[in-house]
Amino acid sequence: MNAPTVALLASTIRVEEKQIMAALSRRDLAYTRVDPRRLRFNTDGPGPPYSFALNREISQTRAEYAAEALEACGVVGVNSAAAVGTCGDKWRTSLALRARGLPTPRTALALTPQAALDALDELGYPAVIKPLVGSWGRLVGRLTCRDAAETVLEHVAALPSPRSHVVYLQEQITTVRRDLRVIVVGDQAVGVTWRRAEGWRANVATGASSVRCLLTAPISELAVAATEAVGAEIAGVDLLEDRAGGLYVLEVNHRVEFAGFQAAHGDRVDVAERIADYLGRRAGA
Repeated sequence: MNAPTVALLASTIRVEEKQIMAALSRRDLAYTRVDPRRLRFNTDGPGPPYSFALNREISQTRAEYAAEALEACGVVGVNSAAAVGTCGDKWRTSLALRARGLPTPRTALALTPQAALDALDELGYPAVIKPLVGSWGRLVGRLTCRDAAETVLEHVAALPSPRSHVVYLQEQITTVRRDLRVIVVGDQAVGVTWRRAEGWRANVATGASSVRCLLTAPISELAVAATEAVGAEIAGVDLLEDRAGGLYVLEVNHRVEFAGFQAAHGDRVDVAERIADYLGRRAGA
């Protein structure tokens, strides 16, 4: 059996990882599944027996350190350590998008909860408060007025971690209760879904449904540009569309989950196959 060319980093094997591994096997592309919880590195130790790593680690901390350590050993990461670090931090993502001149909601960073109240006075209500690191819509709140903000920020100030006291805020874009998820592989957008919700958040993890929709040139171009802005190669880009049809980049996810996307597209698009094809080209296999 050939030595593995690709490592799939994943401590949890979900449906997406199973589909990617099956697609790699169909191409006879040698791979190995690596659980980052068992990884260890020495500064003077030998490198791993693979040349590429597809980083699907669910823990942001482990994903970042694994990416950095593997790159130091000469392993090419998809996505790179820099992209993993940028995408995993909402403020760094916002800075990268703004540096490219891409449309995003107005955003503020406050280094204390008290400063956050002042930032909200400037940003205006309603606004959205989010953790710097997090996904699936967890710990995301909608602040409708100063009284509500004071209550939430009082709880934030009581959290034990100093990092938790750094507050990330965004204006709330008035949408039609849906957002867009675009999957980008390489320099191509492979498809898009609407994510519809009854409430104001449209995360599939919080109950939103995915519906296939038309991938237009403006959607494709903005998603690809956002992926390039954060230095990623494979990404899930979340876009908002306001009631006037304007598009905004909300987030860029470096370890995109695509089960809902795949169910909406059926046989029209196969995300795992696109990823396997891309890895094969990058690995020269």
